[in-house]
Amino acid sequence: MTDNTIPTPSRRSVPLWVQIIIWGVFVGLLVIVAVTLNRSQQGTVQPGDRLNNFTMTMFTGYELNSQTQTSLSSLNGKVVMVNFWASWCKPCEQEAADLRSAWQYYKEDGRVVFIGMDYVDTEPEARAYLEKFDITYPNGPDLGTKVSQLFRIKGVPETYFIDQTGVLRYVQVGPFSSMDQIKSIIDSMLN
Repeated sequence: MTDNTIPTPSRRSVPLWVQIIIWGVFVGLLVIVAVTLNRSQQGTVQPGDRLNNFTMTMFTGYELNSQTQTSLSSLNGKVVMVNFWASWCKPCEQEAADLRSAWQYYKEDGRVVFIGMDYVDTEPEARAYLEKFDITYPNGPDLGTKVSQLFRIKGVPETYFIDQTGVLRYVQVGPFSSMDQIKSIIDSMLN
C-alpha cells in the first residue's frame, strides 16, 4: 500500500509575545475610538455645567495681570468670557471688532475678564490677527487643544461665559451679531 497523502507544509506559529503586542495595540485602538465617540456624543458643555479648573497659557504681550499662565480658579468672583478663535477663521473676523469694543467697555471695571484662545493655529499668524484687529485683551494658544477639549468645541468661533462661581451661563456658537449682544449677556450676569 502506498501513502497517497500530500504532505502539508509546516506552519510556524507566531510567538506568544508578538500575539500579545498585536492584541494590545488592537484593544488600545478600540479604546481610543470608544472615547472619541463618547466625547463627540456629549456635545459641548452646557449652561449650568460647573467647569473643572483649567490653566491657560498666554502669548507674550497678551498676559493677564502680567502672568504668562492663568487658571479658571484664579478668576473666581469675576465674569469670564472665553472666546475660541483662529486666524484662518473668516467668521472670527466678523466678531473681532465687537469683542474688542466690548473689552474696552468692561476692562476698567475689573469684574469681567476676556480671554481669547487661539485654536489650531501658528503663533505668527495668530499675532498678525491680533494686531490686525487691535485686540488687547488676554490671549493665548490652546496648546495641544487641551482647553478646547474641556469645552468640547465643535469649531470656531465659539464663546463661553462663566459666572463668578465657575458655572457656565451662556454659550455662543458662531460669531456675535453686535457689541450690544455681548453686553446684554455680560450685564445679565453682573446683575
